[in-house]
Amino acid sequence: MEVINGQWFMDGIDWNDPSCIHSAEQLLDVIEKVGFMPLFSNKLHGFSVENMTDPKCWWTGDPNVDPWEWREVLARTGKVAYGKFFKNKAGFISKKWFPEFANYKRSGYDFDAAYEDGKVGHKEKLIMDLFWPEKGEIWEAKDKVSLFSFEVKDKAGFGKNGEKNFEGTCAKLQMSSYLITKDFQPRQNKRGESYGWSIAIYTLPEYLWGYKHVTKCYKEKPDESYNKIVRQILKHFDGEPKEIPL
Repeated sequence: MEVINGQWFMDGIDWNDPSCIHSAEQLLDVIEKVGFMPLFSNKLHGFSVENMTDPKCWWTGDPNVDPWEWREVLARTGKVAYGKFFKNKAGFISKKWFPEFANYKRSGYDFDAAYEDGKVGHKEKLIMDLFWPEKGEIWEAKDKVSLFSFEVKDKAGFGKNGEKNFEGTCAKLQMSSYLITKDFQPRQNKRGESYGWSIAIYTLPEYLWGYKHVTKCYKEKPDESYNKIVRQILKHFDGEPKEIPL
């Protein structure tokens, strides 16, 4: 996707092209086959939802054909993780491949250990304190926390007269695999009626798939996980490792 003379242009394919994806279900099949899928085009040609769909279908508001709506549909299935995983850009990672991504991005560090070693900062901790269990707590025994993005912003002390760069901090946590979007839902008024745009709901991948699954590749060196990811993507798309937006 690019902007030319103030207008957006999508880099997709015609609906009648045999390789065109027509539904969220078809997209899920592709994500589970490849393991990784950015939402928008990047330097690795073909490696995005945008490249595989008809530009005319975007932002129509019809979840049957609109790839922008599919991100909501797929996020709530629990079968893939959605977030800003690809150089601060949104996309999907399958359940099977998420442990490799987590090991590569975390270098085998849980969040609390990463903070103690100075690998993440104070702003990230303000957000993660809302989700991450205290030392000694058992993951399975803790309530599975999920919060609207505006709730995270408020509870973590961002915004007016508070910490700055909330969106950037959330993106950094997603790029590091510590935070994901599990759903999108509109706000509700006091009568329980929905209104407005759908808003991201954040949680931890550990709450979605379990701590043991997410961390099962910690025994590997991060470079090993990186190389596995690169080989997997390049099995399906022609290019070079440096073109993959990781």
